[in-house]
Amino acid sequence: MWRYRELLPLKEPPRVSLEVGFTPLFPAPRLGAALGIEDLWIKNDAVNHPTLSFKDRVVSVAINKALEFGMPAVGCASTGNLANAVAAAAAAAGLPAWIFIPDSLEREKVVATAIYRPRLVRVRGAYDDVNRLCAEVADRFGWGLVNVNLRPYYAEGSKTIGYEIVEQLGWRTPANVVAPMAGGSLVTKLRKAFLELEKTGLAPGASGIRIFGAQASGCAPIVNALLRGDTLVEPVRANTIAKSLAIGNPADGPFAVRAMRESGGWGAASTDEEIVAAMRLVAETEGIFTETAGGVTVAAAKHLAAQGRLDGRGPTVLCITGNGLKTPDAISEGLDYGPVIQPKLAEVAELTEKEEAMSWA
Repeated sequence: MWRYRELLPLKEPPRVSLEVGFTPLFPAPRLGAALGIEDLWIKNDAVNHPTLSFKDRVVSVAINKALEFGMPAVGCASTGNLANAVAAAAAAAGLPAWIFIPDSLEREKVVATAIYRPRLVRVRGAYDDVNRLCAEVADRFGWGLVNVNLRPYYAEGSKTIGYEIVEQLGWRTPANVVAPMAGGSLVTKLRKAFLELEKTGLAPGASGIRIFGAQASGCAPIVNALLRGDTLVEPVRANTIAKSLAIGNPADGPFAVRAMRESGGWGAASTDEEIVAAMRLVAETEGIFTETAGGVTVAAAKHLAAQGRLDGRGPTVLCITGNGLKTPDAISEGLDYGPVIQPKLAEVAELTEKEEAMSWA
């Protein structure tokens, strides 16, 4: 991602996290057929280095800025992916890290943070409680909390997804980009990225890319405001399996609403059942295991396509922002784990005969 360094807010060359970004963008025709989207592409940050989510991008900018400022420690308030990314980047930079998370966070994400040996603090309450605490912590101790007092720099890292989408399409602009919303920063910075690409002359017409936001029905304050025709985002109490998006009082909510409206895009929310079905669909059609946030994005794209809101005059790009290995419990029930057999060819032959019989039935 540092190929775009001149468009990122650092005064000095980056010192750590040099390998982050430039994740795959590829056509997804089988998923597109299932969703009713003709020219569908996937931007897959589920394989981003080093912690398998797009948060590695935002953290790489924030950590390098903390080093510029000479901050004594870094940290964050997190629903999981950010905790992983901050802990890893801080370890590589040799900085102490204070990571604050809700005590109900998925075990896999807690393990994927604790392995880097940060000061991990579990807070009783929801993410919004953790975030309020971290605002006070940043004031009291002067640490660089990446999504609190370093947030203006952190948020700029999201732009690199937009830059990469256009570059990887051969500097051709997509018609639509669908991305998940938690705090709302990602869709806001996608809009900024496309405006900057047009302003610099790298991608004329990029300001016309339509941006669509996706949330879970159990935590959809930004989509609710959009549907009401309002700019005020009213806080909600989160209740969804998509814990990485469970921010009831999104800091960038109003800006996300504006980004979608100005670009000619829209938003959609999906139930937990639709999220799980979408996770299974993208795995079965394109071989991608996404976390719940990706299920939210795919499910929203299905709604938007059915409503006729996606512009069919160019590619539609779905942003998959995290890896399914982080949220396996959301999908584990209802999967076919297969029979147990003896290591004998005859038993395999018997299984194939049953399979053929079922296909004829």
